Amino acid sequence: MLVFEKSRPGRGISALPACDVDVRMPEEKDLRQLPLRLPEMAEVDLSRHYTELAKKAHGVNDGFYPLGSCTMKYNPRVNEAIAALPGFTQIHPLQPLRTAQGCLQVLKEAEQALAEITGMKNFTFQPAAGAHGEFTGLLLIKAYHLANGDTQRTKVIVPDSAHGTNPASAVMAGMEVINVDSDDSGCVDVDKLRELCESDEGQRIAGLMLTNPNTAGLFDPNIRQITDIIHGCGGQCYYDGANLNAIMGWTRPGDMGFDCVHLNLHKTFSTPHGGGGPGSGPVGCKEHLAKFLPGVGVTDHDAHANVDRLSFAKAEASLGEMKNFYGNFLVVVKALAYIKMLGKEGIPQASGNAVLNANYMMNKLRGAYDMAFDPAICMHEFVMDLSRQAKETGVTAMDIAKGLLDRGIHPPTMYFPLTVHEALMAEPCETESRETLDMAIDVFLELNDLAYNDPEKLHEAPVNTPVTRLDEVNAARHPVLKYAFEE
Repeated sequence: MLVFEKSRPGRGISALPACDVDVRMPEEKDLRQLPLRLPEMAEVDLSRHYTELAKKAHGVNDGFYPLGSCTMKYNPRVNEAIAALPGFTQIHPLQPLRTAQGCLQVLKEAEQALAEITGMKNFTFQPAAGAHGEFTGLLLIKAYHLANGDTQRTKVIVPDSAHGTNPASAVMAGMEVINVDSDDSGCVDVDKLRELCESDEGQRIAGLMLTNPNTAGLFDPNIRQITDIIHGCGGQCYYDGANLNAIMGWTRPGDMGFDCVHLNLHKTFSTPHGGGGPGSGPVGCKEHLAKFLPGVGVTDHDAHANVDRLSFAKAEASLGEMKNFYGNFLVVVKALAYIKMLGKEGIPQASGNAVLNANYMMNKLRGAYDMAFDPAICMHEFVMDLSRQAKETGVTAMDIAKGLLDRGIHPPTMYFPLTVHEALMAEPCETESRETLDMAIDVFLELNDLAYNDPEKLHEAPVNTPVTRLDEVNAARHPVLKYAFEE
């Protein structure tokens, strides 16, 4: 029941004290002609309404949440406590820098830590999320080529298994997208890539956007060959850090040959992900791109006051501003707390456990479910292909996902990557115990048996959720986006 439907005229909450200053109203011409249509409810009813909604929501604190490609892992509460300290929350971006030295120290140490983890030289924290980081990285590459007089480099290579935001970001940056196919193993077809770069198109290639491990959960064994090919034709290599959770502490994008990278602090570095934010997609780069970074970076010398203390300085040929001030600062605080808590030994342990959990689950399900590309070893996630079930039983990946909801498990990512027609992409993450994985494996096997023995039950699922099977096609074509008030 919607809050508007629970509203009753005249009810309300006396939550504000009486005004103790003169009341100044706007001029008549600036006043609303119609009253606001806000719900009128008693405090207890309002509290119960939102508590009821919270109980209907499913998050990582409620149960298994294997959302592939999104790293929905548990976020330690200590991060939240540290980010809530008054010294971080009660500051203003325009206050004198000498009064915010601790906050500048956070930005400096976070930059140093992320640079070490990724093999980059410098970072900007301005980008507010992953796709915003992609856009920023491409603008760095574009600025680099323009500074070198390579105005003809307007094309970006994007693999067919890339995240959907990759080509969108390239287009927003004013570039043209060229798709490169995957080979039979699910990785970049090196021969086709080389053929493209050695053709006349090679002189127009600005760079390559690549996720490694890729969306299929596979680490490309030819990664140095791929980046060498791009550099050989004069392009730059951009690393999409969405899947860094699989490799942090083991290998670095910079060592693979990438020139710039974006990270999702709200995924890999354990700050809350989902619900619309806030996110943080800092961008790091090698030294030859650093002079184009947006915003300001932390320096050890305050040139304005001519003293040795932390201050800000703009890059030599900065491409401008990607966001006001310094990005989503409290997200950076949480990420730095997470990095310091894990330390040098904990970072690779976290990623190693993520890979171990994914391989354990994949191998327990192999046979009942076909694995896309059928890798001997996956990284942090794996992709199941339910084409066989769909053909033999009529049960689709969507039906299995609905069945998982009935059993208290959030479904994996569905129908992605697009190269797998009946895809379910699962990422168990490092924070799940073996007991949880065994429970989830049993549920997946149970649903597979149900597909062959009683498929109609899965066509009707979910039946135990607050909202049962929806008409998704009708909802997409005729969405109801606002409440219809009775006149």
